[in-house]
Amino acid sequence: MKLNELSDNKGARKSRIRVGRGIGSGKGKTGGRGVKGQKSRSGVSGIRHFEGGQMPLYMRLPKRGFTKPNAKKFVEVNIGRLQAAVDAGKLNTGARIDAAALLEAGVIRRAHHGVRLLGAGELSAKLDLEVAYATGGAKAAVEKAGGSVTVTTAAE
Repeated sequence: MKLNELSDNKGARKSRIRVGRGIGSGKGKTGGRGVKGQKSRSGVSGIRHFEGGQMPLYMRLPKRGFTKPNAKKFVEVNIGRLQAAVDAGKLNTGARIDAAALLEAGVIRRAHHGVRLLGAGELSAKLDLEVAYATGGAKAAVEKAGGSVTVTTAAE
């Protein structure tokens, strides 16, 4: 076999359908758009949710809520995950544990705006944590194990 003999398998490259190129092509005359009407014309896009003058469904339904454009994104970490990292020898219990330490240990993938500590799981290791936010249950569990939690920013 030579380089000039290489080719695709039969049917591997399918040519696109050229619409509107004569009736004999199978997609001629109306070009697959049906017969007449606004939808058969080009440049019509805003007709999708039109209900013939009736108030459209998406406008009839109530709108609620608001998405804050500059909302801070926190990484959630459960205390059970911290205990697993300590058991695996990835976290140093003697040092202060913050977002950078958790990132280095592979507990979290990225820090975003900080770490939010949640109380799921069991914790037996004494940890000195510095997080952006901590739930009451998580704080109680860490203090019960003999550690401490320092909250750096006010919760939003």
